[in-house]
Amino acid sequence: MRHISLHVSVRDVIFGENVTIIEPVNIYGCKIGGNSFVGPFTEIQKEVVIGEKCKIQSHAFICELVTIGNNCFIGHGVIFINDVFSADGPAMGDRDLLKSTTIGHNVSIGSNATILPVKICDNAVIGAGSVVTKDITKPGIYAGNPARFLRSIHTTGNEANVGFREDINAFENGINN
Repeated sequence: MRHISLHVSVRDVIFGENVTIIEPVNIYGCKIGGNSFVGPFTEIQKEVVIGEKCKIQSHAFICELVTIGNNCFIGHGVIFINDVFSADGPAMGDRDLLKSTTIGHNVSIGSNATILPVKICDNAVIGAGSVVTKDITKPGIYAGNPARFLRSIHTTGNEANVGFREDINAFENGINN
């Protein structure tokens, strides 16, 4: 019986300054901007670009053809999808069948969200467990399956604080009431 061994690794990555990686991870052929963090058990595939000051939490899967802006938060277990079975089945490595995803600046994506090939504008918050199936063109808070606009967010002009703590607290209180 033949055995094929594949190793988890960090290879062929362009890093900005002060990037923190908590292993084990599988990161290859991508670019990660300065002052960013990547948690354990994360896979970031080739041709992904992650901006500066981003936080990628554990168990995230970022497939090829994803671009993430600056000051973004990607929660635990967030999954990006680039294959929508446009040929009535999986692309099976045919890059012509894959679609891209672009995430703007100051975007926060909650744990276990699924992001299909879309564009998400700057200053958006995606609730935990949401499924984003269409472009998001207006800043605000979105949640659900499919994700839908819930309300605008208050920005202070200093969107480097992606969490918009007041808005998140209000959002969580609205869900629980």
